[in-house]
Amino acid sequence: MLAGEGAKGLSHPKVDRYAEVPNGSTSFYFRTRSALLRAAAQRLAELDLADLMSVANSADRGDNDHGGASALATMVMLSGQEPRLTRTKARFELLLHANRDAELAEIFQRNSEMFTELHRKEILSRSRPDDKPNPKVVDQQTAATMSFVSGLHMRFISGDRSIESAEQLDLLLEGIADGIADAYRKAGRPRRHRAG
Repeated sequence: MLAGEGAKGLSHPKVDRYAEVPNGSTSFYFRTRSALLRAAAQRLAELDLADLMSVANSADRGDNDHGGASALATMVMLSGQEPRLTRTKARFELLLHANRDAELAEIFQRNSEMFTELHRKEILSRSRPDDKPNPKVVDQQTAATMSFVSGLHMRFISGDRSIESAEQLDLLLEGIADGIADAYRKAGRPRRHRAG
């Protein structure tokens, strides 16, 4: 319902009808509309956490059954396909409300931190063997690639499929991370002054 009608379309009676439960069931368990939205957010967070743990466990085991792409890129691409696309749409609806509801924001915060840490570990694992990763650079790489992924989710919601595979996404994310690392390397070199 959140994905199809938006948060404004969500009401206790509509949920009762959609879930095919007796009238009043939803309001019995979730007294207010805010409580209903928080319950939906909690369920989304649980599903997202299960996906994150699956990806983290896959990475820890060194599994590479994703056609050459990272497990994380595979997970991101799956969020643009049904049935997860519906969840992606619902998440964005709730995140818009989270700006005005601290409890709702808190529900998503832990998952966001875990996703960021998983992504950070993946960036570190791809560091060049001869380079000692600079934490500041890794933070910037993580922030930039996470921002790219957030924008990609918005494109999925709007129907844009210009990124077609996890392998393509992996390549783009690696390019962003490498570009940031190169920029920091160049910024650390002394500048040559032109003669003249």
